[in-house]
Amino acid sequence: MNFLELVKTRQSVRKYAPRAVEPEKIDQCIEAARLAPSACNSQPWKFVVLTDPELKNKVARETYNAVVQFNKFVPEAPVVVVLVMERPTLVSQIGGRIKDKDFYLMDVGIAAEHFCLQAAELGLGTCMLGWFNEKKIAALLNIPKKKRIGLIITLGYPQDDAIREKKRKTTEDVLKINTYD
Repeated sequence: MNFLELVKTRQSVRKYAPRAVEPEKIDQCIEAARLAPSACNSQPWKFVVLTDPELKNKVARETYNAVVQFNKFVPEAPVVVVLVMERPTLVSQIGGRIKDKDFYLMDVGIAAEHFCLQAAELGLGTCMLGWFNEKKIAALLNIPKKKRIGLIITLGYPQDDAIREKKRKTTEDVLKINTYD
């Protein structure tokens, strides 16, 4: 499959088949994420891969509550990956302060998308989550208090192979050439 086909195939999966993900496929996803570019090559990330059903389900239960229900599918996923933001290199930190940009946030996003694209190429589904109880998950996983969880990725085989039509803005809505106006 060419790259654009892969991009069109990757989608947020919220219904998973009750099938384990092979460890070598998880390793391939981690390797793709590990190789992601980052500002000043700081690689400000760690991946905590949860395959133990009991621990995974404890973490999954911290992604929704009585009011916020949209992540209730998370326990179905056979694997949950917690992406922990690490301290970027000093050069990246200084550059970020000078330019008033959090380069490490962009870096984590790139690594997460590398993970998800690799998963899609392997026939796996993913969903990136930004809504979760960070303090409780950090405590469950023994993440040091000074570290932050950037996002969580569910991983597994989709319950069905249907690729939904992508609802995106048109090219005209997102493209400007040579000037913004």
